[in-house]
Amino acid sequence: MEKFKVIIVEDVELELKGTIGIFKSELPEAEIIGTAQTEAEVWILMQKEQPDLLLLDLGLGGSTTVGVDICRRMAHEYPAVKVLIFTGETLNERLWIDVIEAGASGIILKTGEMLTRHDVGNALQGKKYIFNEPLMERILQRFKEVVQNSYRRQSAMIDYEIDEYDERLLRHMALGYTKEMISNLRDMPFSVKSLEKRQNELATRFFPQEERTKVNGMRLVIKALQIGIIQLDNLVPDEE
Repeated sequence: MEKFKVIIVEDVELELKGTIGIFKSELPEAEIIGTAQTEAEVWILMQKEQPDLLLLDLGLGGSTTVGVDICRRMAHEYPAVKVLIFTGETLNERLWIDVIEAGASGIILKTGEMLTRHDVGNALQGKKYIFNEPLMERILQRFKEVVQNSYRRQSAMIDYEIDEYDERLLRHMALGYTKEMISNLRDMPFSVKSLEKRQNELATRFFPQEERTKVNGMRLVIKALQIGIIQLDNLVPDEE
């Protein structure tokens, strides 16, 4: 690995010392040209000398959004500088997505293997989606869940003979739409009476005969969620 310049952004003194120690022992090619504990200090350092790599902790001063703001501004004003997140923020998955979309090369969690030469080298080479093992395990788990839910939904659509209008009806019922509101949707060419008939037909497919007289809209929606025809993470309305 060739020599490179790095700025470390970390507001916890003990963790800053530990990160510097990693660079000294694992990455002797690195020249640490500055450290920052606040966003303001980052931009002061950037005006003095631009690094090849910005190693960025997300939780500066207790604010997780500051890291996203730094990534976004860095991508806009200093596109040649690679940003690698080094964070102990292990629970806020939405934050991980935000920093990647804001321009970060990847995220290294401060657990498990932590920061390695391989990670830093990939970042310097301009590679994207650099994650260490703890984060990769989370990503793999989410991927498995998405695939399993997709397969489960496809199977349910076939088994219960669900078409796009059935799915649309159930999804909007789950969102609290009345049948009058659903009938006014752009891609729902049915009257209220037709929707009521369709709902009754769904009840006959979802429930045994002895239970059908007790099936209302709520039970129908709950059943659709249970068998995977509609899913909580995809309950979005169509254009009206």
